[in-house]
Amino acid sequence: MTGEASETDQQPAPRSPDPRGGDMVKRHRLSTRIWHWINAFTVLVMLMSGMMIFNAHPRLYWGQYGANADRPWLQIGATNSGRGILNIGGAKFVTTGVLGAWKDGEGVTRRKAFPGWATIPSSYSLADARIWHFFFAWVLALGGIAYWLISVLNRHVQRDLLPTRDEIKPHHIWRDIADHARLRFPRGAAAARYNVLQKMAYLSVLFGLLPLIVLTGLTMSPGLNAAWPWLLDLFGGRQSARSIHFLCAFGLVLFIAVHLLMVLLAGPFNEVRSMITGRYRLPKERDT
Repeated sequence: MTGEASETDQQPAPRSPDPRGGDMVKRHRLSTRIWHWINAFTVLVMLMSGMMIFNAHPRLYWGQYGANADRPWLQIGATNSGRGILNIGGAKFVTTGVLGAWKDGEGVTRRKAFPGWATIPSSYSLADARIWHFFFAWVLALGGIAYWLISVLNRHVQRDLLPTRDEIKPHHIWRDIADHARLRFPRGAAAARYNVLQKMAYLSVLFGLLPLIVLTGLTMSPGLNAAWPWLLDLFGGRQSARSIHFLCAFGLVLFIAVHLLMVLLAGPFNEVRSMITGRYRLPKERDT
């Protein structure tokens, strides 16, 4: 009769089957994809301009003060004979051709900590490096704050990044480490989710390395020292902040290197496509 639902109409819609290997699924949110590519370019520029800034004084200290006459815990330089040297504490490493002493594109030996191909600008200019570094520092800081807010509000952090109680158990973490060491990556529906090692790595970068880089960068500003003197107390002095800034940047380089290696091993086309379009094809399950 008109106005009455038929028996077929009253039946609930069938549930879509759980995703399986070979299915195309949505993996990354738009906010994640946008922040990823902006951040990738921003971090690259900041690392390269930061290395040029480091070239102006290639020594690191702990405490409030540090100058040429003080003993650094890290120094990159060259000997009188032209050998590149990296000093870390009491250990000395010869780094000729890579750090301290290297040849430019015209074959001229330069005695700077980092080579020109790795810095912005490629020829020595502290003023230009500061312009690049400080501009993109604002992009990093404001973009990071926006991403944090969006990720908390849409529950990306709570739903996708926070490990579960079972995941943080030692045997679970060890199993993931062993699987990665054997290059046994998740397949099927499990590949659509972050594993515990990914969650720990992303959380350490989002809420550890990046905030520390921003805060230690602010601590090195004399103007902000006057406005927020508690930053100097927090990090134990401007030179300590500079050292922590450098170590966090080095940690970020290690994260990027491992991240790119995992992308290559897991399938670069599928991984990069998912970070551009958000769509990811689940790897097929292994035959049992």
